Amino acid sequence: MHRTRMNLPNALTILRIFFVPFLVAVLVEQDLRIEWHGVVWMPNEFLALCIFLVAAATDLLDGYLARRWGQITTVGTLLDPIADKLLISAALVSLVQIRRVPAWMVVLIIGREFAVSGLRSIAAAEGYTIRASDLGKTKMITQVIAICMVLLSIHWPALSGFAMLWMWGVVVFGVASAMEYFRKFWRRVDDKIKLRRRRELLRIERRQKKLARAQAQPEAEKMRG
Repeated sequence: MHRTRMNLPNALTILRIFFVPFLVAVLVEQDLRIEWHGVVWMPNEFLALCIFLVAAATDLLDGYLARRWGQITTVGTLLDPIADKLLISAALVSLVQIRRVPAWMVVLIIGREFAVSGLRSIAAAEGYTIRASDLGKTKMITQVIAICMVLLSIHWPALSGFAMLWMWGVVVFGVASAMEYFRKFWRRVDDKIKLRRRRELLRIERRQKKLARAQAQPEAEKMRG
């Protein structure tokens, strides 16, 4: 029992990844719905909303349990952001497929995720960790709310304008948080890289001076002879 409890945060993260294909299937396939005796109890947009909310809830739960139980593992640290990006990206791409969200917005949002992930990878290779900023956390919350609003607007078209307002919020927070990540990268990581290169250049210069001295010594002995 203790072993299962210790692995629960990672299991929730993996479960969130498995929710992704179900979410895409429900959104893209318009005929998927829950019916009983010919009566539609839950149309596909509400079913997709339930799947998305449950998956988003696992994001909060796995982090909470990992911190409370002291089970922050390397696997969980690596899988958690991947699961988040898969869930959000799959939902947004599916909404583009059914023409509920402009494609350029989704390209910008997903492109931002790739750019920030690239920066974090470079920073990690240099021994520096770029932690999630407050804007980044606000961006994630805004994404969840925006996607929920777009899904609701499928059933209630009157919410379309409000849903697009939230999507604009996702774009604004995403760009703002990306700029903050870039600022942190160039301020700290770039300075560290420059310092390391200066040290390498100094070592090369010292080697060249030693080599020049070693070559000059035999010539000086010949002159004396």
